[in-house]
Amino acid sequence: MPLIVNVHEAKTQLSRLLEQAHAGQEIILAKAGKPYARLMPLAPEATARKPGRLAGKHLSEAFFEPLPPEELAAWE
Repeated sequence: MPLIVNVHEAKTQLSRLLEQAHAGQEIILAKAGKPYARLMPLAPEATARKPGRLAGKHLSEAFFEPLPPEELAAWE
């Protein structure tokens, strides 16, 4: 359940609210009692792809077979 906080209170408690949002708490900022904005954590950063991490793993021969006509038609 989201925590609803008025903007004035949010100004004085911003550090605490940021910690709560970072921990996963959804915080709704309200202006004059009406929901105005949402404070939430950023999505986790994507990990960098590392070339060659599947070295030594091979694709089956089925991977290289042509697609069936109905599959090809779906792509057009």
